[in-house]
Order: sequence, then structure tokens, then C-alpha cells
Amino acid sequence: MPLQNRVTPFGEIIATPARGMFTGNRGIIHDPETRSLLKKRWSLKCWLICQLKYKQLHRVPMARRSWTELFFLDEATALAAGHRPCFYCSRDRIEAFRAAWAEGNGGPVLAAPELDAILHRERLQQRKKRIHPIPGPIARLPDGTMITAGDAACLIVQGRPLRWTPFGYESIDKSPRAEGMLTPPSTLAALRAGYRPVLHASAAA
Repeated sequence: MPLQNRVTPFGEIIATPARGMFTGNRGIIHDPETRSLLKKRWSLKCWLICQLKYKQLHRVPMARRSWTELFFLDEATALAAGHRPCFYCSRDRIEAFRAAWAEGNGGPVLAAPELDAILHRERLQQRKKRIHPIPGPIARLPDGTMITAGDAACLIVQGRPLRWTPFGYESIDKSPRAEGMLTPPSTLAALRAGYRPVLHASAAA
């Protein structure tokens, strides 16, 4: 049985045998004895995106009372859920993200607590995923943006939507009716300013 530790673009945490390109965390939200999630879905405002491999570090998911290892299909999925790159294992990614954030949002380069506070407001609405209005035609959204259409999440690549699944992206014959944006607005501004999230290979298939 796979552990319940895969994050969707909606920020939900599901159990699936699908593998992810990135790991990350929201603090300690699991019971190490049962290796299962607690009722809470975060214990910190700092929601991170981390490298699967970093130096010689090795962790067994949910095996001890430390941060809960979560997994993402790709970086665009993690950004849509409201996470941001880690300062420890992904220094180059977070510095690029902060620089693009500052440029896109018209402000200074923020420290981690300030960045996390803004993301926390944008990612949640009464403890559920906040869905934002789509600012214009989806064809003009930058690559890496995630939108919602019904129960589906879609990645925008070169102005076209691809349906998200835990295993990768699927092409869509008919463009769905876009209902809202999953990517936080301030993260969208960073994408517009040139931040390029790492996408699953299926996005280019």
C-alpha cells in the first residue's frame, strides 16, 4: 500500500503508486508509528519544495517524528499547491524564485518569513485551497501556471492546457472551460517575470 504523501495541485495529499520529481514538507503532520497522516495538513506556514537527492542524506518517509516527507509530480504542481523552493537543498532555485518574485510583484527581495506569510494567505481560504480568478485568457498565462476546470487541474504550456494526473500530463482534445487559477497570484507574477519551474517530461510529449 502506498503512503498518503503525494500532493496534488489542489494541495490535497493522496495515496498513489505514482512517483514524484520533488519532495517537500509542511512540518510534522504524521504519526510515525502508523506512518499515516494526522488530521491536520500543515503545522507550519513554510511549505517547501526540496530535491529528491541531496548530498548523502537519506530519509525513510514517515518513519520518525521529523518533518513529513511529501512528494510532487513536478515543480509546477508544488507551486500550484502553494509551496516554494527550499533554502537548504535548493539554494539556486529559491534565489531565482525570490528575484523573479520581486521583479514580478514590484517589491524588494523578501526574507523567507515574509514570503511564506504571503503564500499562506494566497494558498488557503478557510483551511481549503483558495481558487483565484484567472487574469485574462489562458493562452497568455506563462508556462507552469495551473488552472482548474471542474474536478481537473490543468497545466498551461505554450498557451495550451494539459490535464494533470499523478503519473503525468495528458493532452486534451477540446479545451476545457477554465474556472479558476490554482497557482497563487504572487507566484504567477514570478512566472511572468521569468521563473521557469521544472516540468514533468510528459508536459513536452
